[in-house]
Amino acid sequence: MPKNYMIGNWKMNQSLSDIEAFFSALNLENNQNNFWISPQSIHIPKCLELGVKAGVLIGAQNCSDQDQGAFTGEISPESLMELGAHFTLIGHSERRSHYKETDAFINKKVAKAIEKGLVPVLCIGETLEQREAGQTFDVVLTQIKADLEGISLNNESELIIAYEPVWAIGTGKTATPEQAAEVHDKIRALLQELYGDVGEEVSILYGGSVKPDNVKDLLGQTNINGGLVGGASLKADSFNKLCAACSL
Repeated sequence: MPKNYMIGNWKMNQSLSDIEAFFSALNLENNQNNFWISPQSIHIPKCLELGVKAGVLIGAQNCSDQDQGAFTGEISPESLMELGAHFTLIGHSERRSHYKETDAFINKKVAKAIEKGLVPVLCIGETLEQREAGQTFDVVLTQIKADLEGISLNNESELIIAYEPVWAIGTGKTATPEQAAEVHDKIRALLQELYGDVGEEVSILYGGSVKPDNVKDLLGQTNINGGLVGGASLKADSFNKLCAACSL
């Protein structure tokens, strides 16, 4: 069975005092290294220090497709590994839309992250216009095929997929459990096609206005293996509840 994860994407939020307060109030039960946080890169060392006590693994929101060199402002995957980071988000819709990241570029990032030992959390999802045009499956599966082109997996722990319908991110709108499950089932079938038995075990997370009051219904779907959560991960109380639901 795929492992369940709850990953908090803090985006460009949280001050140092917010981070201190968050970890001091964190109370996670049944934690088997499946509760993760991705803070701003400048805060990764502080979160690593505090996360150890809570058993929370820390990662980045982005990484470069290069090891090192004249790439001002980029984040080296080698440096992330040196710090002790465990994973990196790749291909988040905000990176795709605001910074014009293409599938070809995202593919290079996925390859580099795996090469260096980081777990890529590959984010994919359709816009509202694409959903209303009946293009959801085509968009999502095309993204996955392009983003994973030439990528080999030795085991399921090398990759996580996060399906985040763009129209549900930060809007308060959430795909119904049935809508999300339809897409997750298609993703699972494609992963099995690409990776055989390993594809059966890769975790597929749902993201898009996930909250404590809707997470249980989402996690009740067969191929929804946890959540990639934005706003609801900023406060320890709600993150505690999300993780508790993930552990059931």
